Amino acid sequence: MRNIWFLPVALVFLLVTLSGLLLLPRGKRDFISPLIPPKPKPLIAYTYENLRQRQYQASGINWEKILTQNKNFTTWIFSFTSDGKRISGTADLPAGVATGSALSSPTIMMIHGYAEVAEYYPGFGTEKVAGELAKNGFVTLAPDFLGYGSSDKPSGNVFEDRFMTYTTVLNLISTYEENCKLKIANCKFGLWGHSNGGQIALSVLEISGKKIPAVLWNPVSKPFPYSILYYTDEFDDRGKALRKNLAEFENDYDVELYSLPNYLDWIEANILLQQGALDESVPQKWSDELAKNLKDKNKKVTYMVYPGADHNMQPQWQNAVSDAVSFFKAGLE
Repeated sequence: MRNIWFLPVALVFLLVTLSGLLLLPRGKRDFISPLIPPKPKPLIAYTYENLRQRQYQASGINWEKILTQNKNFTTWIFSFTSDGKRISGTADLPAGVATGSALSSPTIMMIHGYAEVAEYYPGFGTEKVAGELAKNGFVTLAPDFLGYGSSDKPSGNVFEDRFMTYTTVLNLISTYEENCKLKIANCKFGLWGHSNGGQIALSVLEISGKKIPAVLWNPVSKPFPYSILYYTDEFDDRGKALRKNLAEFENDYDVELYSLPNYLDWIEANILLQQGALDESVPQKWSDELAKNLKDKNKKVTYMVYPGADHNMQPQWQNAVSDAVSFFKAGLE
């Protein structure tokens, strides 16, 4: 009976403690409270640091059907597997190059820019440049990415789908390297990316640390998430849904761990950066800054600005393509 006072005191202490924990910010509450299970954070797997540690898996290349054919090259629909999901794409094979020997030829992996699913078709954003590369003896591989072409469905999480474009290209690189090395010892390949595809290419160069000759046309190079918020005025809802998703993302994750300008030190590649002076989608000042930052870090970058050219390099398209072809020939042949 002498210790009966202990029970109400203990109960009050427990209630006060629980109340204090519940008032803490979510991140600290998850860490401190043993009574509240921590919220799952699956997108931690996609920080640049974690992607750099990941082992990327090779698969077979399936040559599915001929899409078009002319005297200079044949365009195929191909597919491969990335993280257990089927990815389709288009491949241009120069005249005289058969599917069995395709991956033993110098190859350019091509990364298209942003596209609405409804307007997308195989080869969207890459087909014209791919054709010029094929005329000059290069095999091209342009993945569609999840949700596009005949690829499997995306995850449904807007940010995971974005980050999985990096893993798709990195798995394609592993697939190419393994299949190529079955035929020849020295496999040569490059990267070409336009707009958001240039952002993906830059991320792949950082994460892989590989010395891959890369051509970037008007790449999106600003920090995440500004790099996507910049375009929300073009959305039907002015970006309302994206901002809601972003607020939830920032509540759980540190955006700096997903932002490519923070990892330029990791790049070991030789880069040709090509910018249209009148591009309104990717302002020239973005590429001016990117070129300066790369040069300040003693990276190998050649920066070319095309006067009067827009986001698609018109009317300087042919000059830009010729410069890209010359760059790849110097680096891969």
